[in-house]
Amino acid sequence: MYRIVNKKELNPTVTLMDIEAPLVARAAQPGQFIILRVDENGERIPLTVAGYDREAGTVRIIFQLVGATTVKLGAKEAGEYIQDFAGPLGRPTDLCGLKKVCVVGGGVGCAIALPIAQKLHETGCEVHSVVGFRNRDLVILEDEFRAASTKFTLMTDDGSAGRQGVVTVPLKEAIEAGEGYDEVIAIGPLVMMKFVVATTKPYNIKTVVSMNPIMIDGTGMCGGCRLTVGGKTRFACVDGPDFDGFEVDFDEAMERGGAYRNFERHAYEQTCNLFAKGDSANG
Repeated sequence: MYRIVNKKELNPTVTLMDIEAPLVARAAQPGQFIILRVDENGERIPLTVAGYDREAGTVRIIFQLVGATTVKLGAKEAGEYIQDFAGPLGRPTDLCGLKKVCVVGGGVGCAIALPIAQKLHETGCEVHSVVGFRNRDLVILEDEFRAASTKFTLMTDDGSAGRQGVVTVPLKEAIEAGEGYDEVIAIGPLVMMKFVVATTKPYNIKTVVSMNPIMIDGTGMCGGCRLTVGGKTRFACVDGPDFDGFEVDFDEAMERGGAYRNFERHAYEQTCNLFAKGDSANG
């Protein structure tokens, strides 16, 4: 069993938790993920490591309440326990030798992008961060990104915070202004990463994308995170989750990612109904 040391709601649908897991904390690196189960009858889900404290022996996860398991996890409080917390898994993001990088994050993907920006900052790399959200109410980790960035740009679809527009606008402006990025690292919705790649490719700027959004089982056995990279079949969980964005077939990945949407929605609604009935009974 693994104790929840800290819990914080970052916005109405996104929650941060620090989990006591010393062995995982000792080895975790930016870009890796863990597999957890909320209880002994629960499903296994992958969540990316959003931070770690090796001295305290804790690992940070940040998750969105989008499915049955994340709703159950979100109902837990600090001091309670979850059943399993295995990792770290996946390949760490390769940050060696980078001197100037633009980190692009979208929505809850910013939770994955932040430890990468922080690690680059620690090594003396010049970090430009561009993060995007639908509106002000959904913004997360703004202060943390500012602290880890030489240059920080916040974008919202409706202009309620930062600049109005999408993340590719300031990215293209920076490239055309002569910012010589060694690499662009993009983490967020598949469609966002697709257009980040479309922005950087004409300038031949290496672009790394995290295919974490399509992972399901996390071990390579289910085949749900199968994707085509450079014309070859790869699995996000065991071969990634990071890949060369120029080689990823995003259209195929987006089509496959929608295959389980109806099933996940049904499971989510059933779980929400169970919690609602429980609240009524307790009331």
